[in-house]
Amino acid sequence: MIGCIIQARMGSTRLPGKVMELLDDKNPSLYYTINQLKNSLNVDKIIVATTKLNEDDVIEKISKNNKIDCFRGNSNNVLDRFYECAKKFKLKKIVRITADCPLIDPKIVDSIIQIFNSSNYDYVHNMEPRTFPDGLDTEVFSFKILEEAHKNAKLPSEKEHVTLYFRNNKDKFRIKNVISKKNMSSHRWTLDYQEDLDLIRNIVKEIKNRPILMNDIISLFNKKPNIFEINKKYLANEGLTRSLEEDKKFLN
Repeated sequence: MIGCIIQARMGSTRLPGKVMELLDDKNPSLYYTINQLKNSLNVDKIIVATTKLNEDDVIEKISKNNKIDCFRGNSNNVLDRFYECAKKFKLKKIVRITADCPLIDPKIVDSIIQIFNSSNYDYVHNMEPRTFPDGLDTEVFSFKILEEAHKNAKLPSEKEHVTLYFRNNKDKFRIKNVISKKNMSSHRWTLDYQEDLDLIRNIVKEIKNRPILMNDIISLFNKKPNIFEINKKYLANEGLTRSLEEDKKFLN
């Protein structure tokens, strides 16, 4: 069974409560992440993984409202939370999506799952080097290597960023980075700042098709490039960069 685990929490440092910010008149960001993924043809089960903190009760509520299981685990060690979630639901193949990707494209998710299924890779992703828009990050890997990461990861960054242990140990794992036909890494459709939220609300308003696909957004960009200027100042992977700085303190 292929299970998709969505990481979600209310305690974002850059935009607190972002997963519950409304993207339209009634539906929050997490609703979009879940329902975009429901259109995947290759995902058998979707689970939202959050913390045991009271502030995340609302995440469990919206998961249940969308008929999705919710796992609640460690608030400080994301890798542990993710591992325990996969273990509980007996997942052998895992898709990792973060809740700051409300415009995740189910067709891209399916294509990466297909590559994973038709190969002997341990870990297939589209993130490093990035050629897809920021906000379409998709990772697929086996429970076996997740278990190895859970057992051996030592750095704080590896416990906060679930798959970083894989990329830090490329000699141990068979890894495939999926490259887009056209480099679109300059596009930012992720949700970390108010400007990101404003852009995504505009995208949701302008595009009527559901699910919203990457090509739909690119078409909108070609027609109305000015609305995409609002969040250009932000860089990709700022959260990871901060975590790597924390590693330096840990190692010293």
